[in-house]
Amino acid sequence: MAAPAPKQEELQPHAVRDQLPAVSYCLTSPPPWPEAILLGFQHYLVMLGTTVIIPTALVPQMGGGNEEKARVIQTLLFVAGINTLIQSFLGTRLPAVIGGSYTFVAPTISIILAGRYSGIADPHEKFLRIMRGTQGALIVASTLQIIMGFSGLWRIVVRLLSPLSAAPLVALVGFGLYELGFPSVAKCIEIGVPQILLLVALSQYIPHLLPLVGTAFERFAVIMSVVVVWLYAFFLTVGGAYKNAAPKTQFHCRTDRSGLVGGAPWISVPYPFQWGAPTFDAGEAFAMMAASFVALVESTGAFIAVSRYASATPCPPSVMSRGIGWQGVGILLGGLFGTANGSSVSVENAGLLGLTRVGSRRVVQISAGFMIFFSILGKFGAVFASIPGPIIAAIYCLLFAYVGMAGVGFLQFCNLNSFRTKFILGFSLFMGLSVPQYFNEYTSVAGFGPVHTHARWFNDMINVVFSSKAFVGGAVAYFLDNTLHRRDGTVRKDRGHHFWDRFRSFKTDPRSEEFYSLPFNLNKFFPSF
Repeated sequence: MAAPAPKQEELQPHAVRDQLPAVSYCLTSPPPWPEAILLGFQHYLVMLGTTVIIPTALVPQMGGGNEEKARVIQTLLFVAGINTLIQSFLGTRLPAVIGGSYTFVAPTISIILAGRYSGIADPHEKFLRIMRGTQGALIVASTLQIIMGFSGLWRIVVRLLSPLSAAPLVALVGFGLYELGFPSVAKCIEIGVPQILLLVALSQYIPHLLPLVGTAFERFAVIMSVVVVWLYAFFLTVGGAYKNAAPKTQFHCRTDRSGLVGGAPWISVPYPFQWGAPTFDAGEAFAMMAASFVALVESTGAFIAVSRYASATPCPPSVMSRGIGWQGVGILLGGLFGTANGSSVSVENAGLLGLTRVGSRRVVQISAGFMIFFSILGKFGAVFASIPGPIIAAIYCLLFAYVGMAGVGFLQFCNLNSFRTKFILGFSLFMGLSVPQYFNEYTSVAGFGPVHTHARWFNDMINVVFSSKAFVGGAVAYFLDNTLHRRDGTVRKDRGHHFWDRFRSFKTDPRSEEFYSLPFNLNKFFPSF
């Protein structure tokens, strides 16, 4: 006797979703004010990691001390708040935090090592001269994104993105930052690992064990875990646990080694040209423009992830181009104010949208208010900025993973049984990890990149571009997807292009108006296409 036929519902695969389900608050639906304020503060805490780590690494090499480091952090925080507000009101209108970017660190270090600064004996004078050189390079580099964005050139590029080519780009935006995760946690394992375990427990297990109050743990897991582990690290510090430890261990583990609280002023308002008039060098500007282009590509992937976790529709190419243009304005502001670093979409804050399941625009605007407020009240902001680095790195382990999985999620639109899909996906992911690894290993051993000519600016341009995992993987996938067997009739369906067809134009899908239209009726003056 034949076995009974399986039920029809058992044969149905999971449905393809334009918008991510199970998001508690989407882009246009803000939480109640008390909850929104607390969530905004949580976004502020998360973005502090990059805001502190980059100046902490760069300012001492520039010749600055704790006072200069605190002021640069204040300035970077202030500019990040302004840029985040601009992006949420006039750019893509997505809940994306615009903060410091690791992409700009390499060309900044190249400026620091430039020969014309080596003969300056006074450290403070050396810091000011290098800062002005960095400002000039950032001002020039900002024009690339401004032109690409506002001219609509980037819109043409984004229109050719399919779910298949977007998947490696977005995945590597998150997974490509793996070196900032556990390797940094391991610098103080006794506070880093408890932070990971507590964050996972509060955000993933407690909500199911205590369903009545579980939502609060899920939403505010970062704040709760940071407070607990920070207090634990404080008691270890005052208890003398690190009294005889090595200097590096003390720097990473102790809660009183950042020097930020003592160096920060009580009240200070950053202003343009506070370090003096910018200086310009053609070679440095070209190197910084290469970093700006890489940041443009990485931010495109991050914007796509943010739109997913905000439960919005895929961002129309014209809106994406508009956002890139305003991000270029953000880099310009960084050059004018003197942040020693360019701007891009904060990957960790994009991951926080997935962790909390709150993609509200208002929450991120509130977080921008916290950035500006605490950048002006220097001492108070420095207290939060002095959180030990391994605690921040432990948070990254979850948040970067969420962004990476946003990219993997786009494979639902693709035919994974196609060998063309398997080749493009596998090859782009492998090269996106392998090529930058070669460049980074070569640099760590030799002290300079694989491209080592007499033209330092050219070396920096090539080495910066090929050290970005998201850029290499995204570029390989984009090229192959748009050139390989394109005339084949089945390819369009295999790459998932038909699912995104209705989002190629702003006016094709009625939801675009709800999510991406400009406020105050500005769409009349700045139309989207």
